[in-house]
Amino acid sequence: MLKNVYSVGYVSKFVQNVIRQEPFLNEISVKGEISNCTYQRSSGHIYFTLKDKDGVLRGALFRGAQASGLKFKLQEGQQVVVTGRIESYPMQSQYQIIAKNIELDGTGNLYQKLEELKKELEEMGMFDSQFKRPIPKYVTKVGVVTSPTGAVIEDIRNVGFRRNPHVQIILCPAQVQGDTAKDSIVNGIQRLEALGVDVIIVGRGGGSIEDLWAFNERIVAEAIFHCSIPVISAVGHQTDYTIADLVADRRAATPSQAAEMAIFEFAQVKEELVQKKYRMDLSFRRQIKSMRERLDHKATKLQFLSPKR
Repeated sequence: MLKNVYSVGYVSKFVQNVIRQEPFLNEISVKGEISNCTYQRSSGHIYFTLKDKDGVLRGALFRGAQASGLKFKLQEGQQVVVTGRIESYPMQSQYQIIAKNIELDGTGNLYQKLEELKKELEEMGMFDSQFKRPIPKYVTKVGVVTSPTGAVIEDIRNVGFRRNPHVQIILCPAQVQGDTAKDSIVNGIQRLEALGVDVIIVGRGGGSIEDLWAFNERIVAEAIFHCSIPVISAVGHQTDYTIADLVADRRAATPSQAAEMAIFEFAQVKEELVQKKYRMDLSFRRQIKSMRERLDHKATKLQFLSPKR
């Protein structure tokens, strides 16, 4: 005869007590990918599944301080870190993590920081079109803040000197990636402003959000916004957008396009001046001819009216 036969409810509650008495499970952070995310309209709770290649963990973020404090919308595929406690429910014989905090993990956290700073700067008016300064039409001195060894400065020089062989391009070397890049970029902008160039191009090649992060820093945005000289941002490739692009007076999809925006075509302007000179000369000759004809007419009229001797 079998001994020690227990009910389903007894076992489920026993497991629940074991989980609750385990300190490790009372405060734990778990990293994984969000799936099956549901926002309950009636209750305000958020239910989701946290998964990786080795397992699946159900989760919930209840309405209240926890749910209202979530700074982003949970979506399928997000990599997150969920901090909370593991709880078991005897009626369903399931366990899940009851979250008290959820943060985006790694790159996702950078996107969260980016969106928060974007919102703050936009509310301050730093993206407003009324503060955008026009690029001078006839630029003779162009300042460039970028790496001295990258393709950016070569592209700007190639396009710039092709458009105007007489333009002066002044490079202020800067680090464009890493922890010290933001200070290096700000220093470059300020030095070129002190030199009195006509326009400043700030840029680097494309890359990941981590690679471009220096151009999402607040101090870089403030340096661009407060610069007394128009600034063109040429950060990354056509699909890359940074805060520097939003604050700058103009945004160029590539460094080559930035050079085209900043530097006028010398040959074209020269041809326009030649044409203007021709039209002015033609107009002047016509005016001289018209004046002579009027004077000749007056002279003939006077001669006809004068008394004969």
